[in-house]
Amino acid sequence: MQAIERNITLYRWSRFLRSLIFWQAMWFLYFQDVLSASEAILLYAVYDVSTTILEVPSGYMSDKFGRRKTLIASAFAAFAGAVCLAVGDSFITFAIAQTLIGMGGAFASGTDEAMLYESLAASDRTDEIEAQEVVAWRYSFAALALSAITGGAMALIDPRMPFVAGAIAMIGLIWVTFLMVEPPRTSPSAEGSELLRVTHLGDAFRNPVLLWFFALTVAMYGFSHLPFVFGQPFILEALDGAGFAASAPLVSGAVTALMMVISVVASLFALKLRAALGLPMLLLGAFTLQIAISGVMALTDSAIVLVFLLLRMVPDALSRPFILGQIQPLLPDDSRATWLSLKSFVGRLVFASALAAGAVSTTNAGTFPYDDIAAILTVAVVIGVFILTALALTARVITQNPKTP
Repeated sequence: MQAIERNITLYRWSRFLRSLIFWQAMWFLYFQDVLSASEAILLYAVYDVSTTILEVPSGYMSDKFGRRKTLIASAFAAFAGAVCLAVGDSFITFAIAQTLIGMGGAFASGTDEAMLYESLAASDRTDEIEAQEVVAWRYSFAALALSAITGGAMALIDPRMPFVAGAIAMIGLIWVTFLMVEPPRTSPSAEGSELLRVTHLGDAFRNPVLLWFFALTVAMYGFSHLPFVFGQPFILEALDGAGFAASAPLVSGAVTALMMVISVVASLFALKLRAALGLPMLLLGAFTLQIAISGVMALTDSAIVLVFLLLRMVPDALSRPFILGQIQPLLPDDSRATWLSLKSFVGRLVFASALAAGAVSTTNAGTFPYDDIAAILTVAVVIGVFILTALALTARVITQNPKTP
């Protein structure tokens, strides 16, 4: 039992190490400098497509063969991808790196969250799931803040240094993952027939509560990543006009770091806001903020947008832990990771398709012009408002459905 409870602490540190993405604030700038803006978008699409293709198989692997083995495979893939980024100098090499990193993300997606929930269940502590996810969120975003500012500074010395630092962090992740133990399963079919496993998965997709959360998380995934992709070229263009383009990696890193710090601060109030506003209002408010950030970026290219970019991860801090806390008790052990992976699969597929369409519509010039960014984001905002309206009209299912925990 002590080893199982240790998983809960190790989960936080695994999230911390996995979030030490030192290149997060300069990857787009680096790729478009070595290649072009359109190829930089395509490289992100390669990452998303790779993760998408492996999402469901990795979820099945996790449900079938175990959480620990799947997480170990994830850590090794992430390490190999970071190494390829550090040594690469061509689209093909970078594409291989993005594929490996996507593999690492896919193998961890749903599996680490299932590891936490099942470890809590084995320790008779499932009532802590939302609070534990909030704590893990703070670890994750503290690491993102730390790696953003240090990675931006590293890039000024050598643009490959952030990728080397990321590879070292993944070695730490491998070590932490090996320390975990496989949690016991409670579902009678965990080692049973595949037919029963598929039946349980089908039952989950007939649950209106899970379907509502499924739609919300798919939409929020895309709107969370829009500022991530377009924020860096936006910052570069703003600085270029002031004659400070050479400082873009450092400024981008500072903006990203402050963004993560604000997210951590927001998480300190998350539980109180949930109690005060209620879950539906909190989640819909978080999604509204995401749409608003993209809307401001579409309206103007002035420096005021940087203020809104700082709020990018606040919606995730106010929604993701609670979404996981709501859906995990509704999912059986033998298909939990598969369902979570399917959710991510659809989100990544939709976003990757949108990115590919955006890349086709942009110029082949080395830098990304603001007019192209504004056009893409305007379409996204219109779609977002439509989705928000539909979710608001159906939000009652998560409060009226008797299966909601």
